[in-house]
Amino acid sequence: MQRVVPDASVLLKWVLPGDRELHREQALELRKAVAAGRVEVRVPALWYFEVGNTLARKYPQDARGRLADLRAFRLMEIAMGRREEEQILRLTGTFAVTFYDASYHALAIVNDGVFVTADEKYLQAVAGEPNLLHLKDWH
Repeated sequence: MQRVVPDASVLLKWVLPGDRELHREQALELRKAVAAGRVEVRVPALWYFEVGNTLARKYPQDARGRLADLRAFRLMEIAMGRREEEQILRLTGTFAVTFYDASYHALAIVNDGVFVTADEKYLQAVAGEPNLLHLKDWH
C-alpha cells in the first residue's frame, strides 16, 4: 500500500469549499483513495495545529465541523524520532525551508512514502529531493 504524507495545504482542500481551491480535484482523488483504503496516510502531529489555525482564523463558524471531518479519516500521527529529526535538520539547513514544512517531507523520506503538497515555494526550494510530489501530479 502506498504511504502518503499530505501537508496542511492538501488536508485543507479536503474540507474547504471548492471554488477557491487550486488543484482541489486532485486533493479529492487522494481523499477518495484514503477513504477506500488504497493509500495509507501518515502525518506529523503538527498537522492539527496548522489546519486548525487556518480554519479557526478564516472559517471560525465552521472550524469545529471541518476539523471533525478530518479527524474522521483517522490520520496516522507519527511521533518524530531521531531519524526524522536528522532529515528535518538536513532539509532546513540545506534549503532554508521551515522546520514545519520539512517535518512532513522528512516523515515521507523516513517512512518510504511520498510527501504531497501544493506549496509551490517549498517545492521550488527543494526541487530534486526524493519522496516529493506536487498535488497537481497526484494520479
